[in-house]
Amino acid sequence: MTDVSRDRPSRRAALAGLVGGAGAVMVAGCTRSDAAPTSSPSPTASAPAGAGPTPGAMTLFKDPAFNFSVLLALGGSGFGAAEVGEVLTAVNAVNKAGLSSQTYVETFRKLGDQLMEAPEDSKPDDQTTRFRALRAAQYYGQALFFVLGSDDPGSEEQLYKAGRGAWDKFCDLCDPAPVTANVPYGKTPLPVWFFRPDESGERRPTVILTNGSDGQNVDMWTYGVAAALDRGWNALVYDGPGQGQLLFVDQVVFTPTWEKVVTPLVDWLAARSDVDTGKIALTGLSMAGDLAPRAAAFESRIAALVAMPGCVDPWLGFPPEIREILTPSKQETNDIWNKEVVPELPPADAATMKKRIEPFSIPAMLAARQGKMFTDFWTPAKLIESLRITDVVGRIKAPTLVLDYDYEQFYPGQPRQMFDELTAPKDYVKLTTAQGAQLHCSPMAPQLHCEVVFDWLQETLSGR
Repeated sequence: MTDVSRDRPSRRAALAGLVGGAGAVMVAGCTRSDAAPTSSPSPTASAPAGAGPTPGAMTLFKDPAFNFSVLLALGGSGFGAAEVGEVLTAVNAVNKAGLSSQTYVETFRKLGDQLMEAPEDSKPDDQTTRFRALRAAQYYGQALFFVLGSDDPGSEEQLYKAGRGAWDKFCDLCDPAPVTANVPYGKTPLPVWFFRPDESGERRPTVILTNGSDGQNVDMWTYGVAAALDRGWNALVYDGPGQGQLLFVDQVVFTPTWEKVVTPLVDWLAARSDVDTGKIALTGLSMAGDLAPRAAAFESRIAALVAMPGCVDPWLGFPPEIREILTPSKQETNDIWNKEVVPELPPADAATMKKRIEPFSIPAMLAARQGKMFTDFWTPAKLIESLRITDVVGRIKAPTLVLDYDYEQFYPGQPRQMFDELTAPKDYVKLTTAQGAQLHCSPMAPQLHCEVVFDWLQETLSGR
């Protein structure tokens, strides 16, 4: 058996860096330090001298994990998916109470509840109700991400359903409302929301928006739906395995064969008269920067691909101290985990690992909801390991845009690796600190993010 006792301190330190924000990958989150993440590259030359990953007032919580999460909420305000004043008031309340998973969950859940109730002093019209619901979906998502570390981890499914209810209410009040359907996928269909600029029936370019690990549908509004509609595009949002309804309710985990998820979606779109089947694009946010390219390698009807960021091996996002727990032997691996690692985990780090592993293991998720630590590390670790796509990137034929970010804290170096391995027409764009677009998925600059993506998509598909 591997001798792990000598490296317990470093392993504990590594675990402390795994928490992250909504929509992020299974290792999502900043290191617990106010400095730049130690695993990320130095800022590019375009960053101002001495600039850190979150400048000035953007450091709202001393713990960068919570800070990253709340930056995503602030960024959503540009698309109506949050209100700056609401978020900053919540931040102040959490800091006053003492930052913890419990105070964070309580504060944002309460904010979501308040928005889903009609104001006492007025009768809101549909637009008011609509965007209050969208903001509520954001705040429920914020609470959901940290609920396993709270005093009530068993409320996870209920909290997910509250956020889903807010999202559905928002969608019902859109004009036009998105077409909803259940697309066949194995034994558990995929819920989809098909947004259109109008009901004219005009054939339009269409983007399939793929979420990452732990993201909610509201994030897809911020990172694609609103921008697509403004440009006259259709947009398809869906819950895949390991995401949303399929994870929290149907209990279906991620799959490495994401083409089996995307192909039924393309089939469904191709049957519609308002979709230009020669202009179907696919984007992947966060860990979906691995999933979407995998699908595009096998689904030839994808006309353009965007990886946000490019990711070829999600397992490498875990620190080496975590990865070395995994051995060829399931028994040996789980002995190391249960006898050497788990007894040393502080409560915050235990909650981190529960959250990081739940999209890959239903037993882990159910145990976490009971306040318990999972005992089988080997099975979900092997699943995460199987997401590696280095052997299929060269098969991608669609023109591809690979995004990267200053201070990319989860997949440093992987966007460039994907770009180098692509043989299809390709472009590489790094969003920078000078633009306020640093960190994984540019949480402070989703409008700029969407400008880059949709300018590229429109130019790439203009001649088709």
